[in-house]
Amino acid sequence: MSPRRITVLGECVADAFAEPASDLNELALRVLPGGGPANTAVALARLGTSARFLARLSGDVFGRLFRAHLEASGVDLSYAVAAGESSTLAVAELDATGQAAFSFHAQNTADWQWTPEELARVDLSETACVHTGSLALVREPGGAVVEEFLAAAAPRTTVSIDPNVRPLLVRPEVYRARLAHWCALADILRLSEDDLELLLPGTPPEQACDTWHAAGVRLVVITLGADGALASLDGERLRVPAVATQVVDTVGAGDSFTAGLLHHLGARGLLGGRLAGLRLDEVAEACRFGTRVAALTCSVAGPNPPWRNQLAQLTTAGGH
Repeated sequence: MSPRRITVLGECVADAFAEPASDLNELALRVLPGGGPANTAVALARLGTSARFLARLSGDVFGRLFRAHLEASGVDLSYAVAAGESSTLAVAELDATGQAAFSFHAQNTADWQWTPEELARVDLSETACVHTGSLALVREPGGAVVEEFLAAAAPRTTVSIDPNVRPLLVRPEVYRARLAHWCALADILRLSEDDLELLLPGTPPEQACDTWHAAGVRLVVITLGADGALASLDGERLRVPAVATQVVDTVGAGDSFTAGLLHHLGARGLLGGRLAGLRLDEVAEACRFGTRVAALTCSVAGPNPPWRNQLAQLTTAGGH
């Protein structure tokens, strides 16, 4: 039987949301465990996929929160590194539509300090797919180490990348300079319309897909918020509508979509290689599943992806 585990590599971030305080001279922060790769690992595990998370977890108060959250969701932390550095903190401000703007406190934090020795010991023999992206792939000194790990993993597993551009921390041109190389390593590229605008300003999504296919990636999925998602498999394209939901905030929605996409493909034995034989109708099914997972994430505060039984309730209620 082919392996079904998905290994996710990347950062955990403490997402702090401002809340009303009793004193005008105070600011109350509600802190939730987040970070794009961590959100994806949690969503995968809650959906029922065997999910392993490669992270550098601090021993500070936030790091202990991360570890408890991940373990409670069923994520395998057997290769997580106990890091001496502090955790990364992001302070989020929400606008009237639930969109979040972040300010980051990330200098010399645990997430970016990967060494070759830490990743060399990871056993990928039971892994069908390695997913990574976001800041861990571009922040030095660890970014280059993560790229080398992907290059070593690619002959044995499907590789999935979500650039998750964060211009407040890393200039978009740094992502642009590496993107063609990532496409050569990856089988799946999932990104948001905001990422697209930062990476290829003014470029229509279909044209961007063709650019990235030419660089080597077979499946490109661009999430379009309330307009659903565009998927392109070797240039064959389709659009999937979003699932209507009452939006509390959009934090973690893209990460949950990615988890839904990968979970659906993995459960059908379609991960583990170069996506050979993958059909466009199978991509459509996986994207529709991803939109349901994302919709449920948007319906609650913070990056809190649904459990599998909650998804079944949405389906029963008429979700697509």
